[in-house]
Amino acid sequence: MRSPLLKTSEALRERMVTKFQVPPAAPEAEMPPYMESFLAHLRLLVGVPFGYLIPDARLLPPESIRFFYLDRSWTDRVVDGAVAVGKIGTREQSHHQAHEPAVRQQLDQTERIVRALQQGGSFAALRKPAPSDAPPADVITGFLLRSYLVTGWPQMDVRAYSQIIQEHFDRSSPQVVALQLKTLRLEVLSPSILIALFQGIPQMVTLDQPHHGIQFGFVPSKDPQKFTLGLRDQHGQQLPPAANNQLNVPFRPGTRRVVDIASLWKAITSSGAAGLPAQTGGGSFALQALDPPWSQHFEGTVDKGGMQGSGGFVPIHPIAVRVSEAATQQNFKALVTHVNP
Repeated sequence: MRSPLLKTSEALRERMVTKFQVPPAAPEAEMPPYMESFLAHLRLLVGVPFGYLIPDARLLPPESIRFFYLDRSWTDRVVDGAVAVGKIGTREQSHHQAHEPAVRQQLDQTERIVRALQQGGSFAALRKPAPSDAPPADVITGFLLRSYLVTGWPQMDVRAYSQIIQEHFDRSSPQVVALQLKTLRLEVLSPSILIALFQGIPQMVTLDQPHHGIQFGFVPSKDPQKFTLGLRDQHGQQLPPAANNQLNVPFRPGTRRVVDIASLWKAITSSGAAGLPAQTGGGSFALQALDPPWSQHFEGTVDKGGMQGSGGFVPIHPIAVRVSEAATQQNFKALVTHVNP
């Protein structure tokens, strides 16, 4: 019987000491594009069952929004679990341990192009190798929205900003664009649920009705049978609230569905509202009657809706700080000793 060239213990020791099976710069050491793309999507929770994100429906009740941080440690373990499918021996284990930092560094770059890939971009054109001195990935935050807004406007504009910007601001101006955080994922998960992920911690998040739906419209009052029209200045901005700035919309006799345009025009011209531009024709009327896209803002760390909690991205209970306290650790040790004397 021939003796083996290397005994099992010697082979394992050699592989553990020299873990690199292939030099990192060799093309064979790179992840296949489909695998790199899959792991980057997985990092942004693409393909993760919704039950793992919201295990109980009471965590996301109807007409609610929940902001969160994405736990990097959790997503890294998800990637490890996906890669573990191909680890069937010590050779694969050693290879993964040696290359895991490089894989994580590359995915830090690839996760930033996931949204472009979902929009039809080419992986070969978008993918960039991670530089050796590339910083680690930024903090990822996001929200889950469950609302009829998603059903009505699945293409709503969602933006996050690094600081609070006072209305009215031009979203396309260079100064505002510079404050906008990169959107890593924006996807409708179901007819009423939307998920968004941002690179960084926002101070303000805006949800805007799609602008392609601009039309004439009025605001319903407390009486469902009545509507009001708020007058605007020459720039299209709403005039300050006042009695003569809020007009009751007249309807034709015998119907509550057809507006009496002539009577409404007379009411606008005779309102005497301060700041109302001269009414010279159809353009002036359109300026007053346009129903601009609605915008919902979430900003700051103070909840102004009367709900319990701190609001914003401030944790209600700083768990990590409490766990690290000496008193907490001492109480836990005493409890364990009492349970298992």
